Amino acid sequence: MHALKDFFSTDYGLMSAVVIAITLGMGVFYARFITKHMREDAEAAARAGKS
Repeated sequence: MHALKDFFSTDYGLMSAVVIAITLGMGVFYARFITKHMREDAEAAARAGKS
């Protein structure tokens, strides 16, 4: 319980929380970005194959 209290009440704990949040946000962004472009590339390849 003391570690959790330190995590949210000290400056280094809050900075760690910020870094963890940014890292998770970047992971979500890149996963969505990559899957979106993979889907677009697959659709473009399918359209090119039908022509």
